[in-house]
Amino acid sequence: MNLDRIRNFCIIAHIDHGKSTLADRLLEITGTVSTRELKAQMLDTMDLERERGITIKLQPVRMNYQGYILNLIDTPGHVDFTYEVSRSLACCEGALLIVDATQGIQAQTLANLYLAVEQNLEIIPVINKIDLPAANVSAVREEIKKILGSKDEEIIAVSAKTGENITAVLQAVINRVPPPTVSADTTQALIFDSTFDDYRGVVAYVRLMQGTIKRFDQLTFMATHKQSEALEVGFFSPKYLAQPQLLPGEIGYVITGFKEVADCKVGDTITLTKTPATKPLPGYTEVKPMVYASLFCKEGDDYPQLREALGKLKLSDAALAFEPENSKALGYGFRCGFLGLLHLEIVQERLKREHELDVIVTAPSVAYRVTQRAGQVIMVSSPLDWPDPTVIELVEEPVMQVDVLTPSQYIGGTISLLQDKHGQPTASEIEYLDANRVIIHYLVPLAGIIVDFYDKLKNVSSGYASMNYEFKGYIPCQVRRMDILVAGDQVEALATIVYQAEAISAGRKIVEELKKILPRQLFEVRLQAALNGKVVASEHIPAMRKDVTAKLYGGDVTRKRKLLEKQKKGKARMKSIGKVDIPKDAFLAVLKR
Repeated sequence: MNLDRIRNFCIIAHIDHGKSTLADRLLEITGTVSTRELKAQMLDTMDLERERGITIKLQPVRMNYQGYILNLIDTPGHVDFTYEVSRSLACCEGALLIVDATQGIQAQTLANLYLAVEQNLEIIPVINKIDLPAANVSAVREEIKKILGSKDEEIIAVSAKTGENITAVLQAVINRVPPPTVSADTTQALIFDSTFDDYRGVVAYVRLMQGTIKRFDQLTFMATHKQSEALEVGFFSPKYLAQPQLLPGEIGYVITGFKEVADCKVGDTITLTKTPATKPLPGYTEVKPMVYASLFCKEGDDYPQLREALGKLKLSDAALAFEPENSKALGYGFRCGFLGLLHLEIVQERLKREHELDVIVTAPSVAYRVTQRAGQVIMVSSPLDWPDPTVIELVEEPVMQVDVLTPSQYIGGTISLLQDKHGQPTASEIEYLDANRVIIHYLVPLAGIIVDFYDKLKNVSSGYASMNYEFKGYIPCQVRRMDILVAGDQVEALATIVYQAEAISAGRKIVEELKKILPRQLFEVRLQAALNGKVVASEHIPAMRKDVTAKLYGGDVTRKRKLLEKQKKGKARMKSIGKVDIPKDAFLAVLKR
């Protein structure tokens, strides 16, 4: 195959701007999928993607059009799956930038555009949804020209739903996206994704940078130093289509036969064992989880299945990180790292659907960087690992560059919300896209974003604002570990990390919640929230009164007093030695607050 006839490109856009629908039309027009087999969101293979109407996993497909091989990768749009986008871009020479004709450029449009520009990709701007009554093509065209510096004739207006002008997109890919270049003969293939097949083991998705891979070739994986045989090679049509070999510049798959998911890492380089490459490809920067939560099995004996399920998810989701954890209250589980709340939600749902595991998820938290007086720096994401206050020199929290794109009439409410979340404006606080729309730039601690920030942003902007965020570093913060005491005993599993300024209100919420849930005892139970040994909030559960005089009927009153006095002494003794058995519901109420 002549390299000049190959085009590798991906589709990038903000959420719901029509990436998957455009991919459907491209598959239809190129005849890759027959009309009988074609269905909406053809490349969204997970049931979860179809139900939610979002793309979660990148998906490659190969199309033939006018004698050219067009390798397309459909990518997600949500900020939590940006890592999927960056991996796709590394395999391509061009990108279709889709913009909704009714909404214009949004926060993720810009974020994905910057990722593509960093990779030196040829950008083809496409205005989608021109068939809608609210479409404003001329205004969106001006926005694109302002940001990209494109000429009028370089911007393609289409309707992915009706198929209008889609052939112009294919022609632009052929004319404007450069073919792949190959610099040497030794085989180097970049693994940009992988999945696990119960019958054939690990399947690696690769972009062949140079050389060829044939069926039954002996392969070496340069990062893990593992070796295997190529049981099958081929490309995506969009199902696996076996071929005798993969040629340079092509995107395809290699069935490795590995049974261990850890043997095939995303970003690794595959080379031939007989004629190995001297050095691996650059690969990808290791993704850092932003949000941490613990996963525990509802049934304790499901722990081995949970470990295996997380290993398989990790194979197709390189951004997921996990390590074992043991809680006195909830048993054995895993402390997991995610890129955001949607990522956490998707992993939980996939565990339930694909592995039939019902898990308990604790409240999401962030990883703090703690510098100790001895100079040692540690990362702490769980209150149980919080060091003694006397050895802490400095605590820093992750801060994010938040870019909010909103209509100008909602500037006031948006800035108030950002400041409520401890946000600080950057040098260029407000940037006007046009007379009616602005981008607000703020630095906001991640802890203020992860729980309900997006919902509140939609409220203050009447649903019009969109946001993007990226990690910018660490800033000093005043946070402390807050301990919860039940009947004088410190319950480690209920400890939590709070801002010092908000400790009293947070402590009050926890003890009030516990008061509602904990069963009454035969003695008074005091609930306390303590910060560095000092109680900041307190509640008490009154004793359950047992009627010890019920069996008396008349007689001397001193008999009654004697029984009541005996009960009083018993309650005092129980109060000093009594233990409260805390039900699982109480732990969940605090962990999920």
